[in-house]
Amino acid sequence: MKTRLTADDLEAAVLGGAILGGGGGGFVERGRATAQLALQAGAPELWSIDEFDHDDLVATVALVGAPAAPNPLVQPVHSLRALELLRQQLDGRRLAAIHTNENGAETTINGWLHAAMTGLPVIDLACNGRAHPTSVMGAMGLQLLPQYLSVQAWAGGHPETYVEGTAMGRLDATSGVVRRASVEAGGWVSVVRNPVEIGYAAEHGAAGAISFAIDLGRRFLTGGIDAVAAALGGAIVANGTVVAFDCEQREGLDVGRVVLDDADATELRFVNEYMTADLGGSRVGTFPDLIATFDGSGAPLPSAKVTVGEQVSVVVAPASGLPLAATMWMPELYAPLEDLLGFEFAPLFAR
Repeated sequence: MKTRLTADDLEAAVLGGAILGGGGGGFVERGRATAQLALQAGAPELWSIDEFDHDDLVATVALVGAPAAPNPLVQPVHSLRALELLRQQLDGRRLAAIHTNENGAETTINGWLHAAMTGLPVIDLACNGRAHPTSVMGAMGLQLLPQYLSVQAWAGGHPETYVEGTAMGRLDATSGVVRRASVEAGGWVSVVRNPVEIGYAAEHGAAGAISFAIDLGRRFLTGGIDAVAAALGGAIVANGTVVAFDCEQREGLDVGRVVLDDADATELRFVNEYMTADLGGSRVGTFPDLIATFDGSGAPLPSAKVTVGEQVSVVVAPASGLPLAATMWMPELYAPLEDLLGFEFAPLFAR
């Protein structure tokens, strides 16, 4: 199916993405502005994976950095520059389409502007159907292929901190280069990376993730938090006022915690996205379960925008109700996050 993305899709995509961001995935206002710009610039189209040949070449578009960084800047020209830099590395092969790395307020609409400006379609597929903190988690298992060389291109920053470039090599190494580039840029870069054939992406990614986010956003717009919890098979597990909030940038990521004043002293720990939710000392949600916060008005609230004194509701939904890639069940990919938080929480085995 080929669908032209419209203003009716915009708000649902951004809000559904914000919820599936699980604390990360960017900010609603920036996602909304970028999507509006895309619709003004052209006619981006969302195509299902069955519109492509198995060997068509596709690439991932992403944002990399720490959302709470004090001085980030990614503009449309940066996104287009990253795409141009990647195309220069394809040895003459034609890029047939692009897809996002994850769902989030800004990341669900990753690629809309690229599509509007270049005519490339966006695939209804994400590397992962929920936001995640590291590039390798969104690499669809490419790190397991001994012969695969990752190609990543990036651009971003204010004029005084602007960086752009390309890197080729093993996926963990190139991802580290991009993460460091985001720090030099002031906290955020636009990235186009990891060209693969559509057959591989269809097998190892989260097909249908964008339409999933749009549907969730529409449910939220009509039914609020209760409708979201019901749609995801989850529940509102806590309501309270934020009495403690810690957040620091470490290795290009936001790392911290949120504590509420409810009877259970609810505590959320995050690395960009919420990793754990504890109520009364008992774990009620662990990444890749979706742990999402909403502000007093019922709007999705990312971890980077939580403030002390704010009224917050917490929804926890099981991973089984989300479109997820196999990388979410690879315990080894959790090691850097466990090091940052100081405790273990990885799944015990791969699914």
